[in-house]
Amino acid sequence: MAQHAVQKHGISIRMACICLSVSQSCYHYKAKLSSENALVADWLLRLTHTHKRWGFGLCFLYLRNVQRFTWNHKRVYRIYRELELNLRIKPRRRLKRDKPDALMVPTSMNQVWSMDFMSDSLSDGRTLRTFNVLDDYNREGLAIDVDLSMPGLRVIRALEQIIEWRGKPDAIRCDNGPEYLSGALVTWANQQQITLMYIQPGKPTQNAYVERFNRTVRHEWLDLHTFESVEHAQKLATEWLWLYNNERPNTAIGGIPPKQLLGAA
Repeated sequence: MAQHAVQKHGISIRMACICLSVSQSCYHYKAKLSSENALVADWLLRLTHTHKRWGFGLCFLYLRNVQRFTWNHKRVYRIYRELELNLRIKPRRRLKRDKPDALMVPTSMNQVWSMDFMSDSLSDGRTLRTFNVLDDYNREGLAIDVDLSMPGLRVIRALEQIIEWRGKPDAIRCDNGPEYLSGALVTWANQQQITLMYIQPGKPTQNAYVERFNRTVRHEWLDLHTFESVEHAQKLATEWLWLYNNERPNTAIGGIPPKQLLGAA
């Protein structure tokens, strides 16, 4: 309005600012970061298009901790809102329960692993199972093994493949599924001097690290794809697991990817 008054009526800038209660510094202000705002918007659009289940928090942590941009979170959030990228989250009614005791956080890699199964289906209706293994120390996904069935011997083979490149864990936390209670797995664990830590039946919170990992697997991978075959599912699982370990910020370990925490240690 002050600029319009100066241009149309020919009055001085000082008089226009006095009449409209505007400071002269405000009158002369020019935005300096408009080009950077376009860069922020471009990054946000690309991230939300590539990772459809990422909200503002993960996008900002990725830009700050992975790409090393120094943009302020308020600025990035303002642009995020202007682009209307907010995820629509359906609120859920939660029952009030007593807060369980926190799990012990390992102090080094290979101290405790967690493992669990998930189920899905192929496009032809056949049941698909995934065997997920997590290192509790840095929340690194060690494996997502996909097959139509996962007997005890298949679990042993998957664990031996991880041990070849990762090393042997001191203990593995698991539930009371028949695959984990099988004599073959118990015998193998004794031979390897690995402690099997069974949680109490009906207490999944005692295996909370891998349960939280399973939720991310379901939300950001399983629910977004239709699988034509076991091989197709395994290929997508391997690609997503690399992204999870190397690029996706993990809020449980300070907003950095699991591999980055391992490198810092």
